[in-house]
Amino acid sequence: MPRKKDAVDIAAEQRAREQAEVEQAFLKGITTLRDLIAPSSIEIHSSYFRLGTKYGRTIYIYAYPREIYTGWLSSIINIDEVLDLSMYIYPVDSQVVLNNLKKKVTQMEASMSINAEKGRTRDPGLEAALNDAEELRDQIQVGAERFFRFGLYVTMYADSLDELSFIQHKIETIFGQQLVLSKVASSQQEQGMNSAVPQMTDQLQIRRNMNTGAISTSFPFTSADLTQEKGVLYGINMHNNGLVIFDRFSLENANMVVFAKSGAGKSFTVKLEALRSMMLGSDILIIDPENEYQKLSDAVGGSYIRLSLNSDTRVNPFDLPRVIDSDEAGDALRANLVTLHGLFRLMLGGSQIAANGQAVSALSPAEEADLDQALIDTYARAGITSDPLTHNSTPPVIGDLYDTLLHMGGTGPALAQRLRKYTTGTFAGIFSQQSNIDINNNMVVFNIRDLEDELRPVAMYIVLSHIWNITRSVQKKRMLIVDEAWQLLKYDDSANFLFSLAKRARKYFLGLTTITQDVEDFMGSKMGRAIVANSSMQLLLKQSPSAVDVLADVFKLTEEEKKRLANFPVGQGLFFAGQNHVHIQIVASQTEQQLITTNPQAALQQQAQATSVQQITNGYMDPDTQALAR
Repeated sequence: MPRKKDAVDIAAEQRAREQAEVEQAFLKGITTLRDLIAPSSIEIHSSYFRLGTKYGRTIYIYAYPREIYTGWLSSIINIDEVLDLSMYIYPVDSQVVLNNLKKKVTQMEASMSINAEKGRTRDPGLEAALNDAEELRDQIQVGAERFFRFGLYVTMYADSLDELSFIQHKIETIFGQQLVLSKVASSQQEQGMNSAVPQMTDQLQIRRNMNTGAISTSFPFTSADLTQEKGVLYGINMHNNGLVIFDRFSLENANMVVFAKSGAGKSFTVKLEALRSMMLGSDILIIDPENEYQKLSDAVGGSYIRLSLNSDTRVNPFDLPRVIDSDEAGDALRANLVTLHGLFRLMLGGSQIAANGQAVSALSPAEEADLDQALIDTYARAGITSDPLTHNSTPPVIGDLYDTLLHMGGTGPALAQRLRKYTTGTFAGIFSQQSNIDINNNMVVFNIRDLEDELRPVAMYIVLSHIWNITRSVQKKRMLIVDEAWQLLKYDDSANFLFSLAKRARKYFLGLTTITQDVEDFMGSKMGRAIVANSSMQLLLKQSPSAVDVLADVFKLTEEEKKRLANFPVGQGLFFAGQNHVHIQIVASQTEQQLITTNPQAALQQQAQATSVQQITNGYMDPDTQALAR
């Protein structure tokens, strides 16, 4: 008769079944969350560790200078390397600290007394330590300070040991520049790795005494940040995935320059800023040389002014601003005369650059003098003098100046002949009659694409002058966008005028945005560099290799920033605002993307989709094509 199983046998069978299930599960293979998180292997060495294919190394901080400034860790936090930063802060009972400080002060005072009795020279380090200890005692006694033990560890990662050593050298150099001393956790890399992971275990236990003021300087959330409470969303901060929200009018001036090679996204970025700024109450004025802004202007109900020899649009360069400021009203005519001098030098050939780098005027001194007198006489014949009360009279036109020059002595008749192509010749009409444009709109675009190349700089100059007059007459928040600004910098007079706008725009609540893809020509010009210096905001998108060195010298870029500047994907760049700059990704919503895209392929896709929808609506497609379109 078989014996009954006792409890021991039953327990043994249960263990055998469980072991068989575990073995079966192991052989079958299962994946848990821990398996997904954990590395494939861990190797611990004396000066580094290896997690899977990544190498890592932990260093600790063991000494600090006597004084340290707020945000001293920001350069480490914002470094373009993969690292973990761990801080351990242990509060210490104030009474214990006071007792220890009392003993320490007594010891230091005794040492100083002994040195004085023996005639030894004074010890500045001992005196400084005594002063610090006394000051700390006072602050802890009244509750103004508390005392802590502070541990700081940095764990860095790389794909190879050589790269790891390079990163370590870079970090130690940054620390060393601030007199912060660090060491590798030799033979304690496992403890260093465990101290760096987010499990709150300080296995290194290398700490330094610090009071509240000192420990607050290591506040970690000091990464490069350009977020304000109000302003325009420019994009995403690639350093910390924060938003770059900025009000350009909060800076000392609201000017901005945009540098990028063709196709890098400069027009897209500027149009996005213009659209969002208009939603916040700014008026937008644009000089468009390539017909890129018409779609945006139509979408927001703006005015699109097409300047060409065949259009009916007229802009009179003799218009005077309706200046409200009484101090400037008397100078309005004089200022416009100076502007007209530059314009007619540009129309009659522009200033040439001599071998010595100096600008040589297209007009001789005698011609300059005769032109000046002719301009004054032309205004006088229209009833306009330096008296502000006469400035509401109808201004003259170029034809009136032509008549004045033709009937005066000296070089006047010769100048009249050179000017004739703008009055009755090939270029007559567009700038030789009274103005008939109105920029009383939230967005006004001046298109100059259809103008001849010779007329483009002249048109940009006259339009800028007209906008400047309106800006001085009615002050409100405005943005002026000058695309392809290098065309103005080719001539000394137009370059000077653009620089004058950049200098004086702040006073009239105007923000000037200058866009160019010819970085070398722009930065090679004295006026171009001056415009950059008078712009509180700069945006550097992807550049050609030849332009990188030029911009790196001007903006003092690091080697890493130089390397990235030539390889940025479309829509990424360096955004400078005041003293700060960040790596930015320009982002737009789908609706904004449709309104402002300049990518020909995207535009064709949008057009094809719109056509398909229209054809489906009208029933022009066969069922198969309709299904495909849907």
